Amino acid sequence: MNVRAYGRFFVVLRQFFPLIVAYLRDRRRFLLFGRRREVTSAMRRERARTLLDTLLTLGPTFIKLGQLLSTRPDVLPPEYVAEFSKLQDEVPPADWSEAEGVIEDELGPAEEAFDSFDTDAISGASLGQVYRAELDGEAVAVKVRRPNVEELVEADLKVIKWSLPVIIRFIGEARSFSLETLAEEFDTTIHQEIDYAREARMLAEIKDNFAGDSTIRIPSVVESHSTPRILTMEYVSGTKITAIDELDAMGIDRTGLAERLERIYLQMIIQDGVFHADPHPGNLSVKPDGTLVFYDFGMSGHVEGYIQDKIIEFYMGIANQDIDAILDALVEMGTLSPEADRETMGNVMELAIQDVRGEEVDQYRIQEVVGQVEDTIYEFPLRLPANLALVLRVATVVEGVCVTLDPNFDFISVATDYLVEEGYREEGLRQFLEGRSEEVQDLAQAAVRAPPKLERTLDSLNQGNLSVHADIDDTDDLFETLANRLVFGALLTAGVISTAMLYSFATTGATVLAAAFSVGVALFLIRSFRSRESGVRATPEFTRQSLRQRQAAESEEAGGIEAMAETDDGQAVGAPAGDPDGDIETD
Repeated sequence: MNVRAYGRFFVVLRQFFPLIVAYLRDRRRFLLFGRRREVTSAMRRERARTLLDTLLTLGPTFIKLGQLLSTRPDVLPPEYVAEFSKLQDEVPPADWSEAEGVIEDELGPAEEAFDSFDTDAISGASLGQVYRAELDGEAVAVKVRRPNVEELVEADLKVIKWSLPVIIRFIGEARSFSLETLAEEFDTTIHQEIDYAREARMLAEIKDNFAGDSTIRIPSVVESHSTPRILTMEYVSGTKITAIDELDAMGIDRTGLAERLERIYLQMIIQDGVFHADPHPGNLSVKPDGTLVFYDFGMSGHVEGYIQDKIIEFYMGIANQDIDAILDALVEMGTLSPEADRETMGNVMELAIQDVRGEEVDQYRIQEVVGQVEDTIYEFPLRLPANLALVLRVATVVEGVCVTLDPNFDFISVATDYLVEEGYREEGLRQFLEGRSEEVQDLAQAAVRAPPKLERTLDSLNQGNLSVHADIDDTDDLFETLANRLVFGALLTAGVISTAMLYSFATTGATVLAAAFSVGVALFLIRSFRSRESGVRATPEFTRQSLRQRQAAESEEAGGIEAMAETDDGQAVGAPAGDPDGDIETD
């Protein structure tokens, strides 16, 4: 295993070497010397595309890593997040002879385990592939883990862990923490995705939560023919949810379908606490009667009750344009540091909400709001809990599907209606009033205690006995730096005068000594001004103009790229046939 990991390390290093050199030149233009090189947004976009091609070349583990990075704006700049969000995981399936060996090891010969088995895979991805078969007279979809993928994943994980300490040396403290947690999260996530027994449990749990809802269809697991390496489910066909012409021909109410989709995900996240985390169009289809079909639960997660409450507060804050409520929710979720500059962050949030409003005051897009927040997260930077990153991604992808179904779809309005109907808004109002009643009591007590204290203070002031003690918080050692500069300046002045006098009246040796002293002091003084830590740095400014310039640059870049043509016929068939590994796709 270690031998393979060492070999894999050199393969990965060779693929990443050009990018490594480019990043080192950003720090020193000529690698060992030179100034920092300015990196523009266009350069980052080009590098993101190169890195994306590298990840695709390196195979399953790195494809999955790219997909995970697309949900982590606290780790990567927005240009990389946008590029990685396009990452698709479509690779030719392995030869039947290899997959046949997996089935025989787990279930026995395919012709004996099933009534019939089609050896041509109906879909293939990096971690698994799907076949169609019949069992007890019913059509089933059989998801088979790609042969020998476990060994490759383990070798790649070792390479990532070996590389992490080197990468951390070149980034800031906050982002290094995010990278360390990301590595741990990725290790857990990819092991979960190749564990089909876990996927079966998550699928069954979510299916039970919607047992009484006839508008949603989740394929049932055939437990007798499912193992950690094979997942057998009922075969459910349907029309891809973004196949607009086919949906219109079926007479489907697309606006109602979009609203139902959003409500389903709101229930999963806010009410049930367990959710399907990969809602791209390949994993969603529609039956002729309008029933929504969900495929592929390899990427799924849980939401803690406390986080659920804060997500509700976050949605309500956006709906009410309450900046303080939004920031409070972010702080309490662990996304925003309590020490962050609330005024600056508030300006960013306010501009983000204003910039995404439609022609009517209440029409704006949650996807664009989250996108602006993600940009801010990288630039400050902030941290994202693992499952919260998945929730943010689910919100943006679901909203994108909904807008495809109905260009005028109002995500916030539907979310607000759902919260009101489920009683969350009234509960929040009740808790607010309870909190205000306690504040009123405290205010009344303070009103009684204040007059005597004020009178004593005025008496002290009148008698000249009032003293004020103030502690100055100099976390940047600014005063120490200024004091050092004054001392160096005084010493330099004395040194220059002494050198001049010695040059006129003393020996050459004394003059040289005084001059050397003066030069040394001058160097220390210059160094104090050039030190990055000693400077007074202004708070970052985020203005509407800068946000619009970024959007304009991204729009111009996007306008130059031709849309990829659809290659399928709009049909999503088989429980995991749309996408067996929980992969990211953009339409």
